[in-house]
Amino acid sequence: MKKNKTAWRWWAKALGEKASKCDKESDRIALIRTFIFATYFITNCFIIYGVIRVNHFPIDREQKIEVVIDASTLPDYQTPKPRETNKPFEFE
Repeated sequence: MKKNKTAWRWWAKALGEKASKCDKESDRIALIRTFIFATYFITNCFIIYGVIRVNHFPIDREQKIEVVIDASTLPDYQTPKPRETNKPFEFE
């Protein structure tokens, strides 16, 4: 039982300074801080899992994307007219 109390004291001190002089109240606040830490930790684990899953384990490795362009509807390419002056920061 002594180890459990020592581990709890170390954990409570790691969470921050003692909240009050009363040990019971300080323990309750340490439990609240532990709950907040656990929610942050679990959230970060899900974020990391999502990043790893998307980047390293894609659903379909054979997935291909085809792009079809109908060239008959495109106008013929026209070269741009040469500029008469070359002033810096001149916008057309």
